[in-house]
Amino acid sequence: MRILITGGAGFLGSHLCERLLGEGHEVICLDNFFTGRKQNIVHLLGNPEFERVRHDVTEPFKFEVDQIYNLACPASPPHYQHNPIKTIKTSILGAMHCLGLAKRVGARVFQASTSEVYGDPELHPQPESYKGSVNPIGIRACYDEGKRCAETLCFDYHRQHHVDIRVARIFNTYGPRMLPDDGRVVSNFIVQALRGEDLTIYGDGTQTRSFCYVDDLIEGFIRLMNHPTLTGPVNLGNPGEFTMLQLAELILRKVGGSSKIVHFPLPGDDPKQRQPDITMARRELGWEPAVPLEAGLDPTITYFRHLLGK
Repeated sequence: MRILITGGAGFLGSHLCERLLGEGHEVICLDNFFTGRKQNIVHLLGNPEFERVRHDVTEPFKFEVDQIYNLACPASPPHYQHNPIKTIKTSILGAMHCLGLAKRVGARVFQASTSEVYGDPELHPQPESYKGSVNPIGIRACYDEGKRCAETLCFDYHRQHHVDIRVARIFNTYGPRMLPDDGRVVSNFIVQALRGEDLTIYGDGTQTRSFCYVDDLIEGFIRLMNHPTLTGPVNLGNPGEFTMLQLAELILRKVGGSSKIVHFPLPGDDPKQRQPDITMARRELGWEPAVPLEAGLDPTITYFRHLLGK
């Protein structure tokens, strides 16, 4: 197939490009390189089935493709809060342009949504039926509400124009090619530990997250995209739950050094718990994560050691 990946030079997008090329598909990688990086895809440029296009999804685009993976949007708080208006435009206009293209050419669209649609959840773990607890005017709303609106657009295009959609709600993912300054907790802790800095925990460290290794997530993407009927939304993430203190102590043990753990006030609207209910993914896709946190951290730390020269 010919497959378009928006945000294809990003952390998740570059791994997806690699996987789909390995399966023999033709891949068009579209990225404006705001958070995507050319070095993430430089090893793919010699492949005759790979095409790189510099473009912003807030502007229309036209391709003849069979499938569209819409991954374009900054996904970490420092990046999406850097220009919140641009972030919400990327989510909403990017989805509109992908869905409009799919309508014209008969392509299937995969929308990368997020666990952030659940906000600071009052139900734990979070099933797909949970409607969420989101602050629509908070500092995270540009991302949370942008992704919620993108889901709305997907289902309205599906109902009104019969566009073939797949919606995945992604929970915390980590692995090689994360940005060192992306503000996500795994990369923050690893980079701080490698630099010999203290590890920064916001709040008392009892808030929880669930961490999915990137290879597991990409497998979930492909299974959902190629399911014959399942539109979603489907939670994709690792249901193993860890506190921030547990994660910090594990990374300190693996990296070594003399870094300590320090505490700072919790930022606004930061969720206290986040854990996916993946019953639907197990039942409908036969998918669940295979890489435990201990194992996935090793290649991630190795990547950052090389990147930082440590």
